[in-house]
Amino acid sequence: MAFEFPIRVYWEDTDAGGIVFYANYLKFFERARTEWLRALGIGQQALRDSSGGMFVVSETQLKYHRPARLDDELIVTACLQESGRASMTITQQAYLLTPTSNAAGPSQGVRAPSGGAAASVGAQLLCEGTIRIGWVEAATMKPARIPQSVLDVLK
Repeated sequence: MAFEFPIRVYWEDTDAGGIVFYANYLKFFERARTEWLRALGIGQQALRDSSGGMFVVSETQLKYHRPARLDDELIVTACLQESGRASMTITQQAYLLTPTSNAAGPSQGVRAPSGGAAASVGAQLLCEGTIRIGWVEAATMKPARIPQSVLDVLK
């Protein structure tokens, strides 16, 4: 089941051509991953404070299908693909939910996990990718094992 998070495209997200700058999809994916973990009860700052560790991105792979534009409403998903003792891989997609011409107002809140509602309402796939995040000791940045409490929640 994929977690879904709404994002509105602002001026700061676009390039000189008027479309979302390619690297900003990584920011959108980061926000969705953070909110996915938060929805599971895993606050990253609290986790760092209590365990001394944190997640870092170690690998990304993206494929761009179509551009998003100013005022577009996107749905960004996050779904755990695989999990190991020190890292996990998350599959993510960005969908166009509301074309610019229909954008009326800001999004309200975070959508609950729905198992793919974005695709079922005819949303268009804009970008997809996989993100590998690893667990490190925050003070030394050395790889470490993901806390068992986190792994238990992700099962």
